[in-house]
Amino acid sequence: MTPAPAPKGTAGRFFEDYRVGQVIRHSVPRTVTTAERALYQMLYPSRHAIASSDVFARDCGLPCSPMDALIVFHIVFGKTVPDVSLNAVANLGYAEGRWLAPVWPGDTLTAASEIIGLKENSNGRTGVVWVRTTGTNQHGDPVMRYVRWVMVRKRDPQARAPETVVPDLAAAVDPAQLVVPKGLDFSSYDTGLAGAPHRLGDYSVGEVIRHGDGVTIEEAEHMMATRLWQNTAKVHFDATAREDGRRLIYGGHVISLARALSFDGLANAQLMVALNGGAHANPCFAKDTVRAWSEVLDTAETDAPGVGAIRLRLVATNADREGLRGDDGKYLPHVLLDLDYWALMPV
Repeated sequence: MTPAPAPKGTAGRFFEDYRVGQVIRHSVPRTVTTAERALYQMLYPSRHAIASSDVFARDCGLPCSPMDALIVFHIVFGKTVPDVSLNAVANLGYAEGRWLAPVWPGDTLTAASEIIGLKENSNGRTGVVWVRTTGTNQHGDPVMRYVRWVMVRKRDPQARAPETVVPDLAAAVDPAQLVVPKGLDFSSYDTGLAGAPHRLGDYSVGEVIRHGDGVTIEEAEHMMATRLWQNTAKVHFDATAREDGRRLIYGGHVISLARALSFDGLANAQLMVALNGGAHANPCFAKDTVRAWSEVLDTAETDAPGVGAIRLRLVATNADREGLRGDDGKYLPHVLLDLDYWALMPV
């Protein structure tokens, strides 16, 4: 009898397959074009001027409009999914994220991740995996680096858990470590074309900005987004992957929706340059209406002419309700996202 051929497909990695120090080189390289920008702006009501207009970007000292920072994030993140979160229950959080160089149309991105932490959950069926991921362009230059942690199923609940290692992560990126794109100059910044008059000095720490619009999520656009970013996590595609029979909306989809909604009040927070931390507080599903508000956490100077930095907490909700956490310290049920980031803004 002829032996059966070895299987060619893959079930993905499970929690017990990871080891601290392991480095995973992700497939497949992806060349980005202005098509990604058009599709991004179709999926999200994104209107920040530098990522929308070559002319505006050139007037700010750049050779042309760079790819939106979140396009870069989604592409790099998507590359990690088959190796890190194909069998995920949920993506839990982010830290120490920095955009290190602009990505231009025509650049080709690859990604690699190092396993920096592991901790089995008390149920014995899942564990948390921490990874540090770096996205690189065709020249070998890092364009983005961040840490995320994700809850992953075990293949065998009886499998021995690896030694627990929980990484010590910075609470925020030091503003001195923010990378300002070479040549960026806001000395002649046109607030009229940008869409709002408010510069860095018009914001104060502790100020809360309520963004007026809301966007109702549909299954079709979510599925288009996960395919666009090549995010193959089962919980986003397969309705049988969850006990409730519902497809989980990709957390990055919520991030981009909330960031786009923040244009109303933060139109001049042009370029995301760091991701200090973040949590997907509660699951999001089709038919949820995403709303957002921001809190100013800090401001900082940079060495670039006319360019300052603003640190923002961006909160997305699925209801028009107040509050972030309950008396027990846990996120309230209507909170979908709590994201802490730095952006560049004219002074």
